[in-house]
Formats: sequence, structure tokens, C-alpha cells
Amino acid sequence: MAALAGLNRKHNVVLVIRDADMVAAALRRALAEASPEERPGLERAAALVESTAAATEGELRARWVRSRLAAVGFAGDIASIAALKALRQAEPQLSLVVSVQLQKDAVAHPE
Repeated sequence: MAALAGLNRKHNVVLVIRDADMVAAALRRALAEASPEERPGLERAAALVESTAAATEGELRARWVRSRLAAVGFAGDIASIAALKALRQAEPQLSLVVSVQLQKDAVAHPE
């Protein structure tokens, strides 16, 4: 998944790019040609990709927010003002409006 694009005061667009379908297809091809020893690992990987691909855009944004907060060392309440401040420190190009919406996504989709 790619991160966010087009976020500024005039453009509050969150672009989610999913590449899980391409990864799943590659795993299916590899699985079709796999030796018996390779099959269990590839089957597990395919199952993980499929479960990830089923995530909604809100869930993906929530994961992204958590990863950005973790990157700046924030471990507090995700619904707090401190979390909003940490998110804006992690991603200074985010407008306040977009940051608040992303925070709401993270709160609405707990881990």
C-alpha cells in the first residue's frame, strides 16, 4: 500500500494504492509451481496477503496512522490531542482537517 498523496489546504485527498492483488497473483503462480517442501510457506503467505487485501480503506488509513505514530515514538492514546500533534509532526504536509480525519479513522478501526 502506498501512503498519502495530494494533502494540503486545497486538496484533502487520501489516495490508497493497493498492490495486494498483484502480490496474491504472484504467490498463486509460485504456489502452482512449488515443490512439496515450499507449499506450506507459500500457502501461509497467500493466506496472509488475501486477509490483508480484504481490509477497507478506513482500516488501511488507520494502519498508516499507527505506523506514522510509531515512527515518531508515540505510544499514548490515539484519540488524544497529543496523538494528533505527533501525527502532524510525523507528516508535516498534512492539514489539520486531514489529520483529524485520519485520527478518526484510526480510532474507528482499533488494532
